[in-house]
Amino acid sequence: MARTFGTAGPCVPGKHFMIPASARLPEVPDLVARENYFVLHAPRQTGKTTVLQALATDLTASGRYAAVVLSMEAGRPWPDDIGAATRAILGRARRTARTNLPAELRPPPWPDSWDEALLSEAFAAWAEACPKPLVLFLDEIDALSGQTLLSVLGQLRDGYRDRPSGFPSSIALCGLRDVRDHKIASGGDPTRLTSPSPFNIKVISLRLKDFTLNEVRALYQQHTADTGQNFTLQAVEYAYALTMGQPWLVNALAHEIVDRMKIPTTTTITADHVDEAEERLIVARETHLDSLLDRLRDPHVQRIIEPVLAGTEVRFDPFSDDLAYTTDLGLVRRTASTVEIANPIYRNVITRVLADGLFDGVAGAPQPRSFVLTDGRLDLPGLLERFTEFWHRTEDVLAADEPYREVTPHVTLLGYLDRAINGSGFVDREYGVGRGAMDLLIRWSHTGPDGRAGVQREALEVKTHRPGDADPTQAGIRQLDGYLLRLGLATGHLVIFDQRPAERKRVSTELGTQIAISPTGHTIAVVRI
Repeated sequence: MARTFGTAGPCVPGKHFMIPASARLPEVPDLVARENYFVLHAPRQTGKTTVLQALATDLTASGRYAAVVLSMEAGRPWPDDIGAATRAILGRARRTARTNLPAELRPPPWPDSWDEALLSEAFAAWAEACPKPLVLFLDEIDALSGQTLLSVLGQLRDGYRDRPSGFPSSIALCGLRDVRDHKIASGGDPTRLTSPSPFNIKVISLRLKDFTLNEVRALYQQHTADTGQNFTLQAVEYAYALTMGQPWLVNALAHEIVDRMKIPTTTTITADHVDEAEERLIVARETHLDSLLDRLRDPHVQRIIEPVLAGTEVRFDPFSDDLAYTTDLGLVRRTASTVEIANPIYRNVITRVLADGLFDGVAGAPQPRSFVLTDGRLDLPGLLERFTEFWHRTEDVLAADEPYREVTPHVTLLGYLDRAINGSGFVDREYGVGRGAMDLLIRWSHTGPDGRAGVQREALEVKTHRPGDADPTQAGIRQLDGYLLRLGLATGHLVIFDQRPAERKRVSTELGTQIAISPTGHTIAVVRI
């Protein structure tokens, strides 16, 4: 069977294109050799289970260990029934061992014990009977919560001193969050995670990183080696730029191009194919994106995402539990100076999700290709004029239903643009954290009167004038000036949402669109809304 790009469940050697596990977690063999207990965490669908299974296979094949990945998922339904949860976990563990380990390394019959010691007694019996050091990767530890989670962590901690002959030699807890955050799942207040960790025997917390550009290149090269179909250098770099190496997205883009768009193997895959695949993924709202974005209404997530979307000048506490939680979910990433949405695809889809339903039953919502000039180009001034009328008529209604009220103007404009150019172009988003701005690049594909295909590019900077703040016009012109220089464009639009009281707002909005010249000579249309 031909190999494919895996997008559902763990990848399987020989069936899927894969980056070697040893390249992604090179620290693990040494940790196991030192009989360490440790934590591995990463956002969902970054390849944790795939890497763990490969590591367990390699460790067992070395002849030095009995290593296996055990899922804790079976205990999810019983957050406060320790006995029922443990028996379910052990039942699945026996089945997993039977499938993945030779007979002499499998566990003996589980001993009888009281519920609160059942797991530790079972693991102790297995370690004592096993002729080689036992290594357990406990996957999906996040599935456990309440008293069950606390009991499991406590039993592992208590058995630690009896390793390696009387308890597993090395154990890794694997899940979405670092173990210090498991107090959230066990019922603690996530805003005050100050108590000692219930798993304080860990020596390190490893975070499975996203793919590097070289790893994306190597993954796509495997497809080329199998099929002869090439990716252009620009296509690979663009795929990396859109995903920032997020493994599921990297695989999903390629899967969309190869298996769903069915680009023939005789055709080289280009950046345009990647563009189309990104849009198809976002519109289809694949399971990975849906499950991730379900978290947007979590107040701990909203406290981080909302100011990032608004570009608010806020200093995030590097030890903030909300920030750690949102980072562990994979929604944001930290840079040397700020916090950003994790990648451009998430930036795009987050605002689309927030705009879902905003236009339902609202008069004046745009239709695709509503603003097309006779020469096929996009009538951006006309579009913004119509949007201004729409916003003034519906602002109060839209803001009342939008949980992210601070960014309601931005989200509404993006939703309006997406609807207006649907099928004929793209809106690229950049959020200027600390600049109070959002940068947008519209790419509009059209055919001119001469029959030639072209791409119209239009740059917008979006800012908000809030009560008590200074007029952002000059700052916005300077910021847009830099954006235009970077894009190589001569003109741009500065859109300012005036959120001040109505009597002051009326004076400024009556001015309509004004033309300004930037410090480097760019022509900028300032649109006050």
